[in-house]
Amino acid sequence: MKHEVEVSIIKELMSQLDEGRNVDAGVMYRNPTTVYTCPDLAERERQAFFRDHPQLIALSGSLPEPGSYVTVDDFGVPVLATRDSEGRFRAFVNACRHRGARVAEGTGKHKRFVCPFHNWAYATDGTLKSVPLEDHFGKIDKSCHGLVELPAEERGGLLWVHPNKDGAIDLDSQLAGLDDEIASWNFGELVHQGETVIEGDLNWKLANDTFGETYHFQRLHRQTLGMINYGDALAYEEFGRNHRFVIASKRIDALRELPEEQWRLVDGTTPLYYLFPNIQLTWGDGVVSLIKMYPHPKEPGKSLTRILYYFRQDLIDLAANPDASTKVITAENTYDERVLDDGNDVTLSLSALTEVFDSTIEQEDYLMGKHQQAAAESGELEYLIFGRNEPALHHYHSHFRDALGMPSLEKMESVE
Repeated sequence: MKHEVEVSIIKELMSQLDEGRNVDAGVMYRNPTTVYTCPDLAERERQAFFRDHPQLIALSGSLPEPGSYVTVDDFGVPVLATRDSEGRFRAFVNACRHRGARVAEGTGKHKRFVCPFHNWAYATDGTLKSVPLEDHFGKIDKSCHGLVELPAEERGGLLWVHPNKDGAIDLDSQLAGLDDEIASWNFGELVHQGETVIEGDLNWKLANDTFGETYHFQRLHRQTLGMINYGDALAYEEFGRNHRFVIASKRIDALRELPEEQWRLVDGTTPLYYLFPNIQLTWGDGVVSLIKMYPHPKEPGKSLTRILYYFRQDLIDLAANPDASTKVITAENTYDERVLDDGNDVTLSLSALTEVFDSTIEQEDYLMGKHQQAAAESGELEYLIFGRNEPALHHYHSHFRDALGMPSLEKMESVE
C-alpha cells in the first residue's frame, strides 16, 4: 500500500473519532430473512460461488517448499494442492484415477502420493508414476491418467484454485485493482502456524455479516475486542465486489505524537480485506488471519468457518524466546490493558490469536448469528435492517444478489 493511502486512512479514522461520527452510506436497506433459510437459494449459491468460482484456499506459507501439500474439502470438490519439484503451485482433484479414492489427507510433505486403496503412485506434478502389478491389471497410458488438474494461480502470496477443471481464474478482474495493494504486504513470506475450525448453527452469509460493521464493537465485544479497538468508526473503500475495511485500534492515539512520515497503518488500525464471495483477510504487523466461510452442503442454517493463521518468522522466534523488553500476549492476558498499554514491545502468541477468534467469533459473533438464524427460520421476522453505518453489508448483499440475478435490496426510509 502506498504510504499516502495509509496516511489518508489514518486521518479519516482520527477525524471520525474526534468528531464522533462514523462512515455514512446515506441509505438504509431491508434484507429479507429468506436469504438465510431458502434451500433453493442455498443450492444456487453453492453452485455459483463455490463450484463455479475461484477459491482462495491458503497463503503461500501453507506450501513452503517443493513437496509441500495441503488438502481442501470445503466446497464440494476434494482438492490436493501441491508445490511440485520445481516449486510451482499446482492443484488437482484429490482422487485416484483408478477407483477415485483420495491419494492424500491433511497437510505435509511428500515426493509421491500413494493411493491407500491399490497403491497407484503420483508425483507432486500429478503425473501417474506407477501401477502395482500392471501386467495383472492391464497396460494403460500413464501420460493420460495423471491426477485431474485444476486451474491454479499464486499471486501476491495468495493461492487460488478453481474447482472446475474447465474453469478460468481471472484475478485482474476478480480483485478489481486490489492485487498490487495486497502484494505490497508480503503475505507470501509468512509462515503457517495452525488453524481453527468453527461449525456454526448459522447461514454462511450470517457468518460473513459479523465482519460487516463496527457498530457492535463497544456493545457485544466491550470486554474482548472492544478493549483494544474503537467501535463506531470505519475507513471503508470498495474494489468491485471486494472491499477494504479498516478499524481504529486504540493505539491510533499514539500516532498523533509522531510525524506523518512515521505513520504505519498496522501501528494504529486493524485492517481487513473482504474478497468475494467468502473471504475475510485481516492482518497486523507480521500476523495474518485468513477466514474462510462455507455453506453446509445440505442445511442452509449451518456453516463452517476455517481460520488459518500466519506469522512472520521473527515473531515466531520472539514468542518462543522473548527478550527482557518484550511482553508476549498470551491467551490469559490478551485483553489485559496493563500489558497492552505499558509502552513495551509486544508480540502475540499463537494461543492468544486463537483465543481472540474463539472468544469473539465463536462465543460472541456466532452466538448472535445463531439467534438470528433461529429468528429467520421461525418465519415471523420478515427482514433485517442494514443501517447507514453498515456500508459493507450493503455492498456484500447487493453484489451477492446481483451475481445471482436477484432483485436489488429494498431501500428503507429513515425517519427524521
